[in-house]
Amino acid sequence: MAETASQRRTGIVLVVAAAVAWSTAPFFTRLLPFDSWTILFWRGLFGTASIAAVLVLTQGWSGLLDLVRMGQNGWLVASLSTLGMVSFIPALQLTSVSNVAVIIATGPFVAAALAWIWLREAAHLRTLLASLVALCGVTIIVGNARASADIFGIALACFMTVAIAGMTVTVRRHKSTPMVAAAAASNILGSVVSIPFAQSITAVTGSDLFVLAMFGFFQVGLGLSLFILGSRRLPSGQATLIATLETPLMPFWVWLAFAEVPALRVLIGGALVMGAVIADIIGDIGTQRKSG
Repeated sequence: MAETASQRRTGIVLVVAAAVAWSTAPFFTRLLPFDSWTILFWRGLFGTASIAAVLVLTQGWSGLLDLVRMGQNGWLVASLSTLGMVSFIPALQLTSVSNVAVIIATGPFVAAALAWIWLREAAHLRTLLASLVALCGVTIIVGNARASADIFGIALACFMTVAIAGMTVTVRRHKSTPMVAAAAASNILGSVVSIPFAQSITAVTGSDLFVLAMFGFFQVGLGLSLFILGSRRLPSGQATLIATLETPLMPFWVWLAFAEVPALRVLIGGALVMGAVIADIIGDIGTQRKSG
């Protein structure tokens, strides 16, 4: 699948912005004294509302019809996204954060493999090498965790990584499908699935709802919409590689808001991740200029 240099640049900008939006999750979570499923329920509702607003602003009220006409491909993307979201929370509860983070960091490799199997899209050697460096960086960031691993938690983390990689490849394969509507549908599904497990849905205050609304808009609605729009313009492996920027940015927001100084390992690992992504982007720009 060939894209113009302009499309690829736009895709890179969109996916970088998505990674920035996704990285705000720890910041918002710190502000909310609720169980994960309650947060997921309200975050999903506000995420759905924000994506619906994007559809109305960009396409008018007719844009909401995309929710009922996105077809099987759109529902496949929504289902894969939902599976990834709802697997993430119990994975963190059943095994260590370090295990989950390292498994997530394999996403570029998984996406590249699925893209090759399904689309016969060969990943560039530069992207594969950069993915390996980024994986090393994430391993350094979370490498000192001491919690014992649970097999089921690791299995859920693996399942989540495959689901998100599958979503990325599906988005690229079916570019004509209204994928922003699929993002809204995934949030609706996520909220519905959370209801049986949430413990404090009715305990939220007005200030809590404001934080949850910002959480839903920035981290979920904006992040998922930007990623879906950007990943359809990039090779699947490269899109998921750029999205790993989320990992080093997470402690940055916590440091900025709560004055928690990141450990040296976080700074070193974050530098590796940032360097790998930046090097891949610069290499891609150089390749496009030569081919142009």
